[in-house]
Amino acid sequence: MLIEAPYKVGDNVSFKLNSGEEIVARLESEDAKSYTLKKPMGLIAQHQRLGLAPFMFSVSPEGKFVLNSTAVSCLAKTEEQISKQYTEKTTGLAL
Repeated sequence: MLIEAPYKVGDNVSFKLNSGEEIVARLESEDAKSYTLKKPMGLIAQHQRLGLAPFMFSVSPEGKFVLNSTAVSCLAKTEEQISKQYTEKTTGLAL
């Protein structure tokens, strides 16, 4: 039986924050206290479908972001369709 890791560094991952927000980002690294993310995007409801918007509007989206692990209620590898949408939005490449 093949056992697959739920996510790994370099994957597009989804975070559910304690505040209720959901974000999608590329996982750069993690340790016991924090996650380092690249290009985080917030998940938003948009005309009967889901969309992505910048997680923070007041900083460059190109930077790396450190998310305190105590702010996260759960984390998982992003579902394929949302992952493709995230990649298209952050790279400009159509998949």
